[in-house]
Amino acid sequence: MTAAGFLEGRRLQMARGVLLQCIMGGYPEARFYGSDDGDLALVPDPAHIHRLPWSQQPRALAICDADEFSGESSRLSTRGQLKAVIARYAARGLAPVVATELEFFVFAPNTDPTQPFRPPVGLDGRREDGFSAFSISSNNGLRPFFSEVYQCMAALGLPRDTFMHEMGVSQFEINLLHGDPLLLADQTFLFKHLLKEVALKHGLTVVCMAKPLAHTAGSSMHIHQSVVELGSGRNVFSDEAGQPTATFRHFIGGQQAGMGDFTALFAPNVNSYQRLFHPYASPNNACWSHDNRSAGLRIPASSPLARRVENRLPGADANPYLAIAASLAAGLYGIEHKLEPSAAIEGAFDVPQALSLPCTLHAALERLKGSHLAIELFGTEFIEGYIASKTLELTSFQDEITPWERRVLAAQA
Repeated sequence: MTAAGFLEGRRLQMARGVLLQCIMGGYPEARFYGSDDGDLALVPDPAHIHRLPWSQQPRALAICDADEFSGESSRLSTRGQLKAVIARYAARGLAPVVATELEFFVFAPNTDPTQPFRPPVGLDGRREDGFSAFSISSNNGLRPFFSEVYQCMAALGLPRDTFMHEMGVSQFEINLLHGDPLLLADQTFLFKHLLKEVALKHGLTVVCMAKPLAHTAGSSMHIHQSVVELGSGRNVFSDEAGQPTATFRHFIGGQQAGMGDFTALFAPNVNSYQRLFHPYASPNNACWSHDNRSAGLRIPASSPLARRVENRLPGADANPYLAIAASLAAGLYGIEHKLEPSAAIEGAFDVPQALSLPCTLHAALERLKGSHLAIELFGTEFIEGYIASKTLELTSFQDEITPWERRVLAAQA
């Protein structure tokens, strides 16, 4: 809307069904968002009105809540769902703390989607060949792009911890500083938007698919989680002697109880399961372990003050609001019901059947469809609407015949 209209406080409204719009642009049946498809009010968060530094024309972005006209948050809003989870913690005198690690690829423009992505030509005139993982000079060929990314992050108030080249060809990772879950979800969303916009200015394409390249590591969005007391800020995962507490165990137990049911929330697309199908560093399980990257729930090596649980299931394609909400809601459920986790695993291991997770979008949606826990924590309206939207996307994918099928199956008798 115009700056004048925004500053006058003019109300911006949007059809409720837009919150269930699928990635191809269509919508599920209207019964999933109210048969009249009425409007919601978009209410800007005063802390998140940002002048866009990459735009030559003066332009701003405001992160908004989607609220009913009664003032209540729409149950279809993922940002609203996260705020509700945080409020449930606060009612118990607790506050969750999270940090996200986001991986992404930087590619040359891909005008033909039937062709694989390719790394861009760098300042040295060459394309990266995959030998730059963790190199301190690995982004030299993309230095103008990353210089503007850093400048735009500073302008938007996005503090960064570390930036590194990851294992994939032209793959990178950023670690955002830990803090309030809603703030981290907002920052993760803003960062992904920033990446794509700045990339376009530099003739590049940033891809946050979970698995954009075959035979190459996928992109995750690991979520680090701890819980502190309101007021004191004490990490309730550690006692005064620095040992793990019962609350820590119960949080892990809740994570394990929810990961299978919530897989479709952490891995929302068909391509998400290409990443999870290759389990190295992308564990498709609800096991937990100390500093073991093959476990879905990893306890990183840290001091007692920083004791935390890393959920390694979400991909870079996950909605940060929904993924954080689902992970924290599962942990709180474990605290409230004093759930005990399984025994920690060590080294290489076989995943117990009870801790294995769905390995296709269809299986994950079927698991979500039968989940009483999902309904209890997120409500019937949201879960049924989410399933309806994702089912449309799955059907669209299944309506196409892939190059693999033509190449391999056409010659079969």
